[in-house]
Amino acid sequence: MVKVKTTIDLPDAILERTKIAAARRRTSIKNLVIQGLEAVLREEVPVEPPADALARLQKGYHLGGKPLTRAEAHAR
Repeated sequence: MVKVKTTIDLPDAILERTKIAAARRRTSIKNLVIQGLEAVLREEVPVEPPADALARLQKGYHLGGKPLTRAEAHAR
């Protein structure tokens, strides 16, 4: 796993509450942030498998109208 350092700006009130919550849980602010992000990401809608997306792209989308010829497309 690659670790990347980052900086986030938090409002003073949230930072103060975060420090208190971390102390109560006997953990670090870093661990609270990781736990919070993991909780949010668990709720994310799963990404569809690449095969499904590829099949949909190969089928194509009907956007109305007729396809342009090469000459018409280049004239635009």
